[in-house]
Amino acid sequence: MAESWKTFWCNRFAFLENYTRFTKRDKPLPSWSDDDINSFIAIDPVHGPTLRTAREAAKYGLVGSAVGAVSTAGFCWKYSKSLHGAVLALGAGAVFGWTFGHEVGNHALQLYKLDTLAAQAKFMEWWEKKAERSS
Repeated sequence: MAESWKTFWCNRFAFLENYTRFTKRDKPLPSWSDDDINSFIAIDPVHGPTLRTAREAAKYGLVGSAVGAVSTAGFCWKYSKSLHGAVLALGAGAVFGWTFGHEVGNHALQLYKLDTLAAQAKFMEWWEKKAERSS
């Protein structure tokens, strides 16, 4: 019984193995900049546009997070004048706003039609090769 549950969950989270060779390294990969990402987008005609679209969707999440945080904290402060309540509302509003904004971005930019995981994995492969060449 326990083995079947383990198999079940391993199948559901098999996509995590795409990143293990990047996360479980002896020497971590160096940080990359926006210029590095933009050069990958320019080089790769297949995964570059997908990565660009995924980065644009993250901006929706960021805006949603800011709007959610400010509006819920402001609402809480207006009606309760409780500092700890406003801080908790700020955090919760940021999380809820990020989630809602990210979903809006997913639908507006139609990320459900794209394989963003493959694009991110290809970028990591490209960055790994580039970092090894420069070492």
